[in-house]
Amino acid sequence: MQDSDREEVAEFVERHWHSRLVISRGRSFYPHKERGFIERRQGMIVGLLTYRIDDDAMQLLTLNSTLEGHGIGSSLMLDAIERARKQKCKRIWLATTNDTLRAIGFYQRLGFRMVELNLGAVDEARKVKPQIPEVGERGVPIHDEIVMELLLEPYLERG
Repeated sequence: MQDSDREEVAEFVERHWHSRLVISRGRSFYPHKERGFIERRQGMIVGLLTYRIDDDAMQLLTLNSTLEGHGIGSSLMLDAIERARKQKCKRIWLATTNDTLRAIGFYQRLGFRMVELNLGAVDEARKVKPQIPEVGERGVPIHDEIVMELLLEPYLERG
């Protein structure tokens, strides 16, 4: 992502995340101010992955694809994994909500494991970002946050 993309990315995030702000593990982030990868078709953003690197870990902030089943999310994830390895990260992690069953399966197929469950974290986040829906995919109430992690070679085993 280049600086010239930031306003368009902010608008994309706002459309897909109900605000330019995202909250992960109680911290607030503005994805358009972070690093990321963009997939475009006919000049339009159809996929976006944003991240930040702290110490030896890459935190994924957002991942969206507007064209399901075209491999966009997988391609963006492979770009992120490659970048994490180049940056000598030991792990990639993300927080998702309890309703995102398709996303959880997607991450598991890539090798991510569930490592933490934060009960009521989304209820708390809603106090800062009231735009967070109360009901998500397939009518599932959104309350909790699931932290997932992918350990990068040669760090294959959890401590």
